[in-house]
Amino acid sequence: MRVVSLLPSATEIVAELGLVTVLVGRSEECDWPPEVRALPVVSKALLDTSALEGRAIDDAVRAAVADGRSLYAVDEKLLDALAPDLVLTQDLCAVCAVSSGELCELGVQTLSLDPRSLGEVTASCVVVATALGARGRGEALAARMHRELDEVRAAVRGLPRPRVFVAEWLDPPYAPGHWLPEMVETARGECVLGRTAEHSYATTWDEVRALDPEFVVLAPCGYDAGRAANEPLPELPGRIVAVDANAYYSRPAPRLTLGVRQLAHLFHPDAVPDPGLPQRWIRSHPMSRSVRSAHTVS
Repeated sequence: MRVVSLLPSATEIVAELGLVTVLVGRSEECDWPPEVRALPVVSKALLDTSALEGRAIDDAVRAAVADGRSLYAVDEKLLDALAPDLVLTQDLCAVCAVSSGELCELGVQTLSLDPRSLGEVTASCVVVATALGARGRGEALAARMHRELDEVRAAVRGLPRPRVFVAEWLDPPYAPGHWLPEMVETARGECVLGRTAEHSYATTWDEVRALDPEFVVLAPCGYDAGRAANEPLPELPGRIVAVDANAYYSRPAPRLTLGVRQLAHLFHPDAVPDPGLPQRWIRSHPMSRSVRSAHTVS
């Protein structure tokens, strides 16, 4: 079987199934595991965001979506030459990857993955495996993910739940949706402003401050911890930490369980060992109320 994956999470799932050799092409964003980077690039982002700050990226994406312009370019000649039996993509987010609708015009068979919750992420492993003729491997992978999540739940059971705001974008701030609120809850936190299985949505830093979160987790979609930590940020309460959202939070793939374990360690370090994932503390201690009241809200 010959498979082109235009979705980073699908590429990771295929690899976790032990079937990476069926992949013959990828998207520019498919970068894990490292060996897939040698595959031909079938789709690329039309917007170069590497040198832009968050507000400029948000403005450019909104303009493209409003105009009905695709954010990705598909190399149709290369796709035809690769002659895939199946193309893996998504319809969940116009910003994240090529949609199946764009591919229908090219006459290729597609499988669209659109999970919105942790349960649907684990189920998508079975869906991909079944399409590749290896359902048993998918069921084993899903069972492993469930087991890893249950291990975290057991480790933090009964502990206090700190209030947590996860920023899926920073300028403007976006409150978390899809599986992210579940990740926080599984790690024994209270996800303020989060909406499980729904799209993330724009909020304001004033709204965040009003809820007085004990943790602010910077997890802008597609960013690693270093880039997230370098984005401009207003004065905020609580502990503030940047994480590698691109690898462990934004992608609906098996590595989400590692993100959950990282959150559990951040919230409850005595109960859950550090999994060793990238993180950048902006402030590792809570801001006292007296200091907080001295700051002017921006």
